[in-house]
Amino acid sequence: MTFKEENTEAFLKLFEVVKNKIANFEGCKSVKLLRDVNNSCVFFTYSKWENENSLNAYRKSVFFDDTWTKTKALFSDKPEAWSAEEQ
Repeated sequence: MTFKEENTEAFLKLFEVVKNKIANFEGCKSVKLLRDVNNSCVFFTYSKWENENSLNAYRKSVFFDDTWTKTKALFSDKPEAWSAEEQ
């Protein structure tokens, strides 16, 4: 996620408020926030889920919708998301 420079602190504060709720969402094994070393406006959330159904339930939740609405307002560029599995 790429944020407007003036919005990075607002995003960090928002993530601090929601990270435990994400981590405690049914099916979530862990959630981390990573920041690009070359561009301090770029962040990645890295989460592990029990299965795709758990992730999809989270994505369809009122909590996610509210959090995502607040987060999107801070972006400077279109976000990207990937799902991956360990090999």
